Amino acid sequence: MAIQIEQAITVGKYLFMQRLMGRKKFPLVLMLEPLFRCNLACSGCGKIQHPKEILKQNLSPEDCFKAVEECGAPVVSIPGGEPLLHPQIDQIVEGLVARKKFIYLCTNGILLEKSLEKFKPSPYLTFSVHLDGLKEHHDHCVDREGVFEIAVKAIKVAKSKGFRVTTNTTVFAGTKPEEMQKFFDFLETLGLDGMMISPGYSYEWAPDQEHFLKREQTKALFCEILSPYQSGKKKWNFNHNPLFLDFLIGEKDYDCTPWGSPSYSVLGWQKPCYLLNEGYYSSYQELLEKTDWEQYGKSSGNPKCVDCMVHCGYEPTAAIEAMKLENMGRSIGALF
Repeated sequence: MAIQIEQAITVGKYLFMQRLMGRKKFPLVLMLEPLFRCNLACSGCGKIQHPKEILKQNLSPEDCFKAVEECGAPVVSIPGGEPLLHPQIDQIVEGLVARKKFIYLCTNGILLEKSLEKFKPSPYLTFSVHLDGLKEHHDHCVDREGVFEIAVKAIKVAKSKGFRVTTNTTVFAGTKPEEMQKFFDFLETLGLDGMMISPGYSYEWAPDQEHFLKREQTKALFCEILSPYQSGKKKWNFNHNPLFLDFLIGEKDYDCTPWGSPSYSVLGWQKPCYLLNEGYYSSYQELLEKTDWEQYGKSSGNPKCVDCMVHCGYEPTAAIEAMKLENMGRSIGALF
């Protein structure tokens, strides 16, 4: 089982209530960035390109709780930077667990093992460890030798202590499908609570702009990578709605739901989404009401959006689609 039953039931109730209240735009996952600092300089990420005065800043636990309550999303993803560098990350997590939010604390794994004593295992807390492939490939992606082995050891220790752990993998142009399949086979040996995958996103500040995938490249590559899974030959434990995987291989054609995964950081509410640097609003309501949402997503024709197939824009779409009667059977079946 990947997406745990408690989370699926909570999200399902939440989606049903939004429909009952006639809401057209609502958040599903809050991407809460309590800091931008990191202990790695990955070529596909641009967070540490912020000015030094910004990199020194942290959101306080109170700032985080206010954003979570203002937004109301049932799931909170905590990326960064590296969240485990935050001096009060344990207080932030404890407060979110008390609010019964399903938390995915994203980490590169370097500080995970020695940080475990700060946390208590909970069905509401999942460590999402960044791994882009097997040792040589992953260490190349993060531009530091030895990180893969550190992260894998931390995963094993976290699982032995009763924590929920998933992995988060970004697939870039040039990835070899057979190597990614071997990587998924390896991850299955770790007893994970699920694996997450997404095509490389064209983040504007990322140092490496050459390896982001175009839309048709994404479909072709993921079709090859996932072919053993789609055919039933492999039982990889993905932490995704199956409709999102159908979308990645081109069997479904969805439009982006940018308001489904709002992003809040030390700079405020990012508009329009996690990937585009077009400024910030001071409140979630302001983001929702003042953003011209028609200017974003594939159907808008916006050149910045035309090739994007990233989970933060399309997982919410898949979740909403899963609530339709014709899709509910498959979505429920994926839980078991």
